[in-house]
Amino acid sequence: MPHSLPVTLTRHVDNIHLAYDTFGSQEDAPLVLIMGLGAQRILWEDAFCKMLANQGFWVIRFDNRDVGESAFVEEQFTPSLVHLAASGFLGAKISIPYTLSDMADDVISLMTWLNLPKAHIVGASMGGMIGQILAIEHPDRVLSLTSIMSSVGSKNLHKPEKNVLLKLLKPMPKARDKSIANMVEFWRTLHGHFYTFDFIRTQKLVTQIYERGVNPQGVLRQFAAILAAKERTNDLKNVSLPALVIHGKNDPMLPVSNGYATANAIYGSRLCIYEGMGHTLPIELWSTIIVEITQLALNTRASNER
Repeated sequence: MPHSLPVTLTRHVDNIHLAYDTFGSQEDAPLVLIMGLGAQRILWEDAFCKMLANQGFWVIRFDNRDVGESAFVEEQFTPSLVHLAASGFLGAKISIPYTLSDMADDVISLMTWLNLPKAHIVGASMGGMIGQILAIEHPDRVLSLTSIMSSVGSKNLHKPEKNVLLKLLKPMPKARDKSIANMVEFWRTLHGHFYTFDFIRTQKLVTQIYERGVNPQGVLRQFAAILAAKERTNDLKNVSLPALVIHGKNDPMLPVSNGYATANAIYGSRLCIYEGMGHTLPIELWSTIIVEITQLALNTRASNER
């Protein structure tokens, strides 16, 4: 069974409270899971984490700042939707309350608190961007990098489908049931039509997310950090860590061109493109993805032992 222990971390001038839990044995290789924009750690579902732990990992998942049970950075200003739109579509520069590098530093702080000199890093969507920054800025703390349905931040790559972006930024209804229904519909859109969409399971998970605490302003602050981040292509070309890039061929949030660009930027990385996969992790692919992550870790270990 996982244990949950919120921990207060002090980093630079910020006092960031990060909530996390773990699966497996501390004696095993540490693996840190980083979730995406506005997404709570429980979207790395318990069963998925247990499957990873059964492959010999000590699995650590956490809520990013401004999400779930971690600290909401409400004393910071929040960019408006108008400013975000101007940045996303017109390339206008905007002021931001924190950066993706700050969020990467949160991961380092958590690892330090857990006495982890190094860890395997697995990030999804914005979490993949944070993972890439860890590989660029803190390569000595990363054993391997798995970047899932993410991007190098190039403005020239395909952007989210407009209907997805509108649903993402649509104000959340005040009524509980309507909010949950909207969130379920958003996940249905991200999931796509190829793999079975489990409505009951998704509704249960989304209800849990809602009851743990949602933070619409935090989503805007995180989105601003994504939009303001510089392109990582050139920096990733200098990364020499073992890397795996996973992407869905039918991703409506970050189209598959983003996956190809990520793999092309990281020399020697393995690219896995899955037909029919959208911007979620379908249960039907869990075993396949976990085999890929495990093989990457085994290759990393073999390289270090040479």
